[in-house]
Amino acid sequence: KNKSEILIPSTGKQNYYTILLVFMQVLLIIINICYLNYGDYMLQKDYKKYLIKGIVVFLIFYFGAYLQYIPIKLFNLDTDNLSKSMRVILSSFSSICMLIIFIIIYHKDLKEDFIKFKNNLLENLDIGLKYWLYGLIVMIISNLILMFIFKSGGADNENIVQEMLKTLPWLMFINAGIIAPINEEIVFRKTLKDVIADKWFLVCMSFLLFGGAHVIHTATTLIDYLYIIPYGALGGAFALAYYKSDTIYTPIFMHMFHNLILAILSIIVL
Repeated sequence: KNKSEILIPSTGKQNYYTILLVFMQVLLIIINICYLNYGDYMLQKDYKKYLIKGIVVFLIFYFGAYLQYIPIKLFNLDTDNLSKSMRVILSSFSSICMLIIFIIIYHKDLKEDFIKFKNNLLENLDIGLKYWLYGLIVMIISNLILMFIFKSGGADNENIVQEMLKTLPWLMFINAGIIAPINEEIVFRKTLKDVIADKWFLVCMSFLLFGGAHVIHTATTLIDYLYIIPYGALGGAFALAYYKSDTIYTPIFMHMFHNLILAILSIIVL
């Protein structure tokens, strides 16, 4: 499989539909568990609103790569002969579009959370740093186990990002280091916390969905799917940071910090 082809989705690929089915299954589990254990929570006036918003945001995120076809159609680009640079530009375009849509959907909540984050800045940073370190330790250990015991060459998702960084490093620095963390925290932390009352159920769902989103569309072997663990560890840690601080900007900031460090190291090495 040509890794760069993944940047432009194809209607012939079934992975996106698999992701959608997995999401719908998890959503049903969430609804059922909330109904059985958190009846009063579900009756809150904002619950249905946030549930609908969450579904919309998930669908936009999972099918967001198709936004690349907007400039493709506008400029009549030949998808069979796109340069690597153009593929990175198109991928960044879809990320920016998703960010704008998410901000529009959650503009009120994002504004309120920013005030919370700013008013308790040092405490929130301390919370974020602590849980990020926990997640990072688990991520490193699980990656080492996969690399040395299973002789894995690394997650395909990470290899794709590295290729994109090599192609247009500074655009990817912005995309992977700033835009992606905001999008992913809104999708995998904000939407889930709005409909899940229990802390550990929130962490588990964040772990599975965040890890799965980074693996499922590139995985080709059973070993590839095990990379859900290192990615999910960081996702679960960010969920804990969000739950503890009660502001989405805590995990957003730490996610940015994490990605920017990796991007800088990758650019230096490249």
